[in-house]
Amino acid sequence: MQFEFATAGRIVFGDGAARQVASAVKSWGKRVLLVTGRDSTRADILRADPLTRSATNPPFSVYVEPTLDLIAQGVQQARESECGVVVAIGGGSAIDAGKAIAGLLTNPGEVLDYLEVVGQGKPLQNPAAPFIAVPTTAGTGSEVTRNAVLGVPDRRVKVSLRSPCLLPRLAVIDPELTLGLSPAVTARTGLDALTQLMEAYVSIRANPMTDGFCEQGIPLAARSLRKAFHHGQDLDARRDLSLAALLSGLALANAGLGVIHGFAGPLGGRYHAPHGAICAAILSHGIEANLLALWSRAPDSPALNRYQRIAAMLSGRGDAVAQDVVTWTREITNELEIPSLKSYGVEEKDASEICAEAARSSSMKGNPLALTPEELSGVLAQSL
Repeated sequence: MQFEFATAGRIVFGDGAARQVASAVKSWGKRVLLVTGRDSTRADILRADPLTRSATNPPFSVYVEPTLDLIAQGVQQARESECGVVVAIGGGSAIDAGKAIAGLLTNPGEVLDYLEVVGQGKPLQNPAAPFIAVPTTAGTGSEVTRNAVLGVPDRRVKVSLRSPCLLPRLAVIDPELTLGLSPAVTARTGLDALTQLMEAYVSIRANPMTDGFCEQGIPLAARSLRKAFHHGQDLDARRDLSLAALLSGLALANAGLGVIHGFAGPLGGRYHAPHGAICAAILSHGIEANLLALWSRAPDSPALNRYQRIAAMLSGRGDAVAQDVVTWTREITNELEIPSLKSYGVEEKDASEICAEAARSSSMKGNPLALTPEELSGVLAQSL
């Protein structure tokens, strides 16, 4: 057995943990670029601290999922302000943007020089500027991964800037920052985290370390998704989801993903749909396609036993069977009011191109088995 494990240099988790960011900032630099999400008020806790008030420049706001142009603007602002530290506080988009800015701040050239698939894919030559990730949603786990997902609008794709250099120096997960998230954001980010945990658990690259994260995280998400959706101020539920999201990031970064995230990249590049919403819309259909394919072509695959274990973790029943994963995920996506892909403008006429791109995606390489073009088309059709 061989595997590797890499994550953020330091992880701090707990209620009120965001108050520890200021001291780390001061130890790494005098000027800070503060990258925020759409709701910049969640960064007030940093701007109000005397240790960071004078060091923090006007925030760089990420209102949409990051693109190449947005990253170039962020790098320019950081250089003009002579920033040596980058702090991102927000959802996955803000953290991915912060990672990319920190990486480009210390390396020559532009994003396309280092971007995979559509760029030159060169490795980053120099360590990124010190980067601190502070998530305000419980979803992507980007605070502990080595890639930044960026949109390339003229190519209608989303691809990764990927390097061990992009791992944050510090990840601070404070569940209090997620209190009051809207039900819609809670649903799509929470289901993204759950999807990541399940896909990493059945991935062909799963290993004993990532298994532990998944076995801890899946029950946390299962027991608290509904609570957080219906009761946004429930701190216990928010704490569960924040921990589940962190564990999902640790798992996916070291075990990979599967068919659901294989579709998410191509769809996210073509349509203005939140990443988590795409994953949630495909969730039950991707799992069902995997199960049918495994039963048909690989009945001895260990992934079938793993799906049965997932069913037990989701339902809390020892007699659960693999098919129960499909039933459970279908029920919760209905209860959490997840829109279909069609509501975001996805059309059947684009299906063949989308499926071909999904089949080539890096996420698909972790799927328990290769799905046929017909099986991929079926997943997409059922998700519309």
